[in-house]
Amino acid sequence: MLHAGRALSIVRMKFGIDRLLADSQLRKPLEGRRVALVAHPASVTDGLVHSLDALIAAGVNVTSAFGPQHGLKGDKQDNMVETADELDPLHNIPVFSLYGEVRRPSGQMMSTADVFLFDLQDLGCRIYTFVTTLLYLLEAASGTGKAVWVLDRPNPAGRPVEGTTLLPGQESFVGAGPMPMRHGLTLGEMGHWFIEHFGLDVDYRVIAMEGWAPESGPGFGWPESRIWINPSPNAANLNMARAYAGTVMLEGATLSEGRGTTRPLEVLFGAPDVDARAVHGEMRRLAPEWLAGCAIRECFFEPTFHKHAQSLCAGLMIHAEGTFYEHAAFRPWRLQALAFKAIRGLCPDYPLWRDFPYEYEFERLAIDVINGGPALREWVDDAGAQPRDLDALASADEAAWRERIRPLLIY
Repeated sequence: MLHAGRALSIVRMKFGIDRLLADSQLRKPLEGRRVALVAHPASVTDGLVHSLDALIAAGVNVTSAFGPQHGLKGDKQDNMVETADELDPLHNIPVFSLYGEVRRPSGQMMSTADVFLFDLQDLGCRIYTFVTTLLYLLEAASGTGKAVWVLDRPNPAGRPVEGTTLLPGQESFVGAGPMPMRHGLTLGEMGHWFIEHFGLDVDYRVIAMEGWAPESGPGFGWPESRIWINPSPNAANLNMARAYAGTVMLEGATLSEGRGTTRPLEVLFGAPDVDARAVHGEMRRLAPEWLAGCAIRECFFEPTFHKHAQSLCAGLMIHAEGTFYEHAAFRPWRLQALAFKAIRGLCPDYPLWRDFPYEYEFERLAIDVINGGPALREWVDDAGAQPRDLDALASADEAAWRERIRPLLIY
């Protein structure tokens, strides 16, 4: 009976694109209208057909397509590597880049369609730029009569909320609005929040999933029945998606996040001049409860490119997977903050923070851009600051966000 129940759940689970393709009544409002698709490599059906091909095969009049950061093909490896506009060679429609000359859709781009289908797989983290791309599309459509439909997909990190709220004036391409790092929403739900928070006038619709169970194991957001396809080049698996709300902060540090290896953004750090075992011990001493919900393993790697390329790095690997994973206990933002704090305590003069242009922000430190304010960096650098201080600050913001989004939850 257990196997029969699981088989039933596999049959019932449908993403937004699958429901739209299966139900002619859902597609009916698209008849006689020009349609654009915002997509990337993970924009596929349950049969692994790309949404662009599937929609056109279903008779939808797709007149243009849009690619976010990393491109429609997902071929651009790093941040601030832009994609050019192009003509789709098979369907002979323009493919506009929303991470090239512009990040906001231009009026000319918007003129190519009446309805915009947004079908991006997200990771449930504020800094993952597909969230901001959705906001920019909604703002471009506001007041124009253009419609935006989100073909909803799972938040693979599930419903947990974590991190401090982005402060006013700290908005950026990795900070669309006052939300915590791990927001707990699907992009369909996020669209409702954007419209309400920013007062947008948009013909907005969510093609909801069927059978999504974000609080059920073992996936806790990611259904076992679906194959993982990288939504961006370094989002290689579910473990990465769970850890990302913490490990992404390494992009603002001199420590390696594992780019140039086969498991990027699944490590708490990597560096040739840091004692990983000592850091792990200091983390356990400072706040052992922040290490809950996963296994931490000392490891070594040599990046082939990016930070510390061709150098042997010692690091700590996160395993938020298998029997080691406890969904309610795992808090990656605190875990990463604790790794920074431990390194700072052991090596007070270590050049931890990377000073470089980050996502087109040239004045603020990258770590502050990532966190939507300086609070985390200041906590790390303050020798007298304790884990309870950061926890109190974040807990208040997390509780406020959970209360704020409660009416917007679809599932």
